[in-house]
Amino acid sequence: MLAVEMAKAAHRWWTWVMAAAFIAIPVLIVTALLLSTDRPEPGEGPPFLTLVQVNGVFASLVGITTIQPFFLPLAAGLLAGDAIAGESQAGTLRYLLARPVGRTRLVVAKYASVMILVGGAVVLVGLTGLAVGGAAYGLGPLPTLSGATLPVGVALARVVLAGMYVTAGMAGLVAIGLFISTLTDSGPGATVATVGIYIVMQILGALSALRIIHPYLLSHYSLAFTGLFRSPVALDEVMTGLVAYASYVAVFLGGAVAVFRRKDVTS
Repeated sequence: MLAVEMAKAAHRWWTWVMAAAFIAIPVLIVTALLLSTDRPEPGEGPPFLTLVQVNGVFASLVGITTIQPFFLPLAAGLLAGDAIAGESQAGTLRYLLARPVGRTRLVVAKYASVMILVGGAVVLVGLTGLAVGGAAYGLGPLPTLSGATLPVGVALARVVLAGMYVTAGMAGLVAIGLFISTLTDSGPGATVATVGIYIVMQILGALSALRIIHPYLLSHYSLAFTGLFRSPVALDEVMTGLVAYASYVAVFLGGAVAVFRRKDVTS
């Protein structure tokens, strides 16, 4: 079932459009830095931007932190919102269920395929950033945010861990999108609702008066991976973020399965 979902994704034109857009992001960032006559000021732009010209490895991190607040949630919302509702809107959902495929298995396969695509987007950004950043500024030992220096191999391993964390950060949002997708027959409606929920979380997270609810928001832990680039590594917030993401997955993916198992599929 998962192989079927991945094959369908590979034949959608907008899958390749999104892939091209994600590849373009680190290319544009490095190109802008090469063409700029002034170095970015500290605090200007996404985290690590001022360090790209010191070491090309940072281009991967800048690319990942650039897609994390909006572009990646947008892609996750589009894919997850369309997963079930899009099939229903197109009239193909009942044909999927006509095959010997359980409803729980279908929901889990949809979820897994979306997460693979989201993870693929992060990989594309990371590898492209590494390629263009390395070509422009070279690859070398990585200075951490605490002042220590990491060997190239260790630095690349931490970049991989950062990418994995950012991908995990979308797991809860994908579960929310899939849950909404089981409640409606409108793919665009489910997509807008999913992305809208994440935007609302970001707005709430920016309001200091509501700090009591911040630990319960998905967006609150989005930049926790920067702790991987401190010496010693700061893992407390990373682990808390992973627990929060897992909680969202358990609640909303479980909800999606429960709703879909009882859904009256007519299209």
